[in-house]
Parts: sequence; C-alpha cells; structure tokens
Amino acid sequence: MVFSRRAFTTLKHTILPAMILFMTLWLVYLLFLFQQTVRQCVEINPQVNKMVDANHVANGFHQEFYKNPNVLDLKTNKPYASKHRHILNNIEEFWFYVQSEVRKLKKSNAVDVDKILDLTSQFKRSLMTDMEELGTLAGGDTLAERQNRRLGELVQARLRHIQNPRDCKTARKVSCQINWACGFGCQLHHVTYCLIIAYATNRTLVLDSTGWNYHSGGWEEMFEPLSQTCRTATEGSVIYWPDHKPDKQIIKLASQTYSLSGPGFIPRAVPQDIAQELIHGEPIVWWVGQIVKYIFKPNAKVRAMLSHHAQQIGFSHPVVGVHIRRTDKGSEAAPHPIHEYMRHVEEYYAQLSLQVNVTERKVYVATDEKGVIMEIRQKYPAYTILGDASTVEAASSDRRYSTAGLLGIITDLYFLSHSDYLVCTFSSQICRIAYELLNTDHRDASLNFKSLDDIWFFAGQRDNIQLAVLDHTPQTADQIELRVGDEVKPAGNHWDGFSRGTNLRTNRHGLYPSFKVISRVETYKFPTYPEVKLPQR
Repeated sequence: MVFSRRAFTTLKHTILPAMILFMTLWLVYLLFLFQQTVRQCVEINPQVNKMVDANHVANGFHQEFYKNPNVLDLKTNKPYASKHRHILNNIEEFWFYVQSEVRKLKKSNAVDVDKILDLTSQFKRSLMTDMEELGTLAGGDTLAERQNRRLGELVQARLRHIQNPRDCKTARKVSCQINWACGFGCQLHHVTYCLIIAYATNRTLVLDSTGWNYHSGGWEEMFEPLSQTCRTATEGSVIYWPDHKPDKQIIKLASQTYSLSGPGFIPRAVPQDIAQELIHGEPIVWWVGQIVKYIFKPNAKVRAMLSHHAQQIGFSHPVVGVHIRRTDKGSEAAPHPIHEYMRHVEEYYAQLSLQVNVTERKVYVATDEKGVIMEIRQKYPAYTILGDASTVEAASSDRRYSTAGLLGIITDLYFLSHSDYLVCTFSSQICRIAYELLNTDHRDASLNFKSLDDIWFFAGQRDNIQLAVLDHTPQTADQIELRVGDEVKPAGNHWDGFSRGTNLRTNRHGLYPSFKVISRVETYKFPTYPEVKLPQR
C-alpha cells in the first residue's frame, strides 16, 4: 500500500513529527531514570547495612542477604530494584502507545505502516532484552530470587504454624464456608480472604466444605487439608465478620461479604515486615499468591493425574499459558477474538528468541469452548498447541459443577500457573489466580502477563491508589491534570499508553499517561510470629 498525496502531507507535517517527538521524550526519560538510579544507588551504597533494621525479618533472615555488601551493592538495593522494574514497565507502556497510534493510521487505508510497526517492535525487543541483561549483572537477580524465595518459605512456615495448633479445642479460629453460588475461582479467592483474616488475627482457619457444589465429598477429596490438627469450629463463643474482637474464640463469615470499611489488614495490605524486605514489582500480588499457594495444594491422587497429563500433552518449558473463556464470559466482560490473544504469544516468543534458541513454541490453551483449540491450530500452525477435548468438555458450563468439571478447572489452573507467560483477561478469577501463583514460583513475574481487559484486583480490596511521579498537562478534553504527589484512583489501563482514573485532588475523571504514575504499596503491621524459626542455610 502506498501513500496518497494528501495522506503523505498530513503524515509528514503533523502525525509523524508528533510521534517522533513523543518517542524521543520517552527515550530521554528512560535514560534519565537509568542514570538517576545508578547514581542514587552508588551514593547510598555505603549506608545500605546501616539503613536495614535487623528486626525487619525474623530468625536472622536479613543478615543472610546483607552480609556481603560488595556483591549486593546495586542488585538487592530496593531503590535500584524498584527503578529497574519501573523502567521495564515504561518500555512496555511506550510500546502500547506506539502500537495504538500506528494502528489508527493503518485503519485509514492511506498508508502502509507494517514496516514501521516491525522495526519499532524490533527496537522495543532490543530495549527489553538489554534491560533484562542489566538485571542479571553481578548476580543480582539470583540473590533477589533467593531472598524472595526465603521470604516465601517464611510465610508458608507461619501459615503451617497457625493452621496446626497444639490444642484445637482452645484455639482461636476463623470459620469459613466455601460453598457459595459462584465459580471455583471466586470460591478460592473467598477462602484466601478468610486465611488472610486468620493470619492477621493469629487464628486457625477452619474450612467448611459440607455439601460443596463442586464435590459432595468436600475439599479434601481433591486437595490437601488446610490443617492436620484442627478441622472443626463447633464450640466456643462466636462473632460475625467484620467484627473481630480478640476475646471471642470464633470469627464466623456467615456470608460472602467483603467489608471495605473493615480493618486495615484486608487486601491491598501487605505485612509490613515482609514488604520491607521483598524485592518485587507487585508486592500485593506476591502476598496474595503466597496465601493461595498454601490453599491450592492438590492431594496425592490429583497430583498423580496432573503428572500423567503433563506427560500426555508434552508440557515443558518455555510455554505460554492462554486462558480463553467464552460460554459464560458475556455476562461479565466482552469476549476477544483469537488473534488478540495470539498477538501477544507471538510477541513473547519473538522477544525470547533474542535471548535463547527457541526450537518449539508451545502454548497451553485453557478454554471452555471446543472450537477454540482447533481454530488456533489451524490459524497458527507454527505453534504447538497443548490441550485436549476432555478438559475443554469438563469446563463447559453444563458440566462445571461436577467432579469432572472440578478436575478440569484444577488442571487448567495448574498448567496456567506453571507457564512462563500468561495471556488472559483479568476480569476472570481463574486468570488472576494463575497470575498470583505464577509470582510465587518466579523471582518476579509481575510483568510476565498480558491482560486483554482489566488490571489485577482482589474482590473486596481497599482502594488501589497510584501516585503521580510526573506532572501532566491535559492535551485533549478527555485527559486529566496530574501534579507530582497527586493520588489517583485507577479505573483501568487501556493498554495503549494511557490509563483511566480519578485524580483525588481535583476529583476529575479521565485519561492520563500510565508512565506518569506508580502504585502505592499499602502495608499493615501483621503479627510477625517470632516463634516460627527457619533453618539456617
């Protein structure tokens, strides 16, 4: 396709100069961030050991990772790690913007922009690869991974401690029902909410799965029990959530109700002692993922089935997990065509190919519609599509609340969460759970996803607040002003370089550049359980 004379004139004198200016400013900003980061980290390095309070993490955990400042100068310094992740995210936001604007030109049928898109995508991949390599310099990523893994082990040990009291009869408890009129993802997140309450109040969670609509035999027919020593909450004084007075033995969640005016420990809060040491792009996702990880433990019978299924379908790495929900999706969010999912699969493998030799491009497809897997195989023959008809059939709406349906959901969630990258819709609870679990098995998988609709959220969470780090003057009527330090309540990311939300200072609602804000990490003084000891390594 060639330029028309009018289109060429418009492109030459208006649109392309504006895009080039925007891209140039982006690059200058990214370089400035990088230079500022290195300078700050070098300057504060002599103070690293002085800044860190040895009481932040129990059991001498902190000293293990800060005893060699020469190795840890930059990589496990929290400002460096935070800036590093921020730059990676901004490169992605830059790409969202360029794609969106160039596609608008393409729809005009007046200019061939495929070559521009291709070259720009190569540029973006090169930048991302360079930044990933920066993160591995001096072994910093390995040390950060060890630190986060050790923090995860600490959280899991604390959960085992509160879940296995010596005397169940006298133990304080949280009583939680799972059998609510919603899907498995919704139910699992509800139990997650209950266990967070138990952790925050130093109680034992007792799960009531009597008459479970997914399996009449109850939770333990599919999963490991949440406790080995305490599984009943039938005796003792009772109060009903959100009341959580410490003098009552049992907190009972009588209905699936989330109290937004409840205590400060409900999501989006992260335990303060953990947040101070965690090196992660989305601390709240990591924290929720640790709670889900404790709950979502298939029992030996189901683990054997999953192992057999992995061999049967040839599940191995690298692999992209794609979740496409169709049959009941229309009641919650708009469906998306196959090419919207696969576009991001193609981009992931193109990026990965710059770092390693990719011999087979595997995609695990979780869906509830039979024709989806066949359509992908026909349209994308260069990819190995993992999935089978039995799992798809089990996920269909008419079989969902059955043993086969539950096994199908467990299978999909297990393999999605063990993929290297996720493409899905965060309007789906299953998608969000897979992302949460993904972040418990990686150093930092906060960027290893593409949601086609929502940003991540936890149902019943406190407000997600972003902080403006750069001023913004509205360029169009639908944009809002930002001043450094403004609090913004986001409504969503448009994945085109802009987010939509409300500036709490001006009370104006509209669009703003995503790179000009960062998410505020909310913390709360949860119990630190000093009696829980991890073995020294």
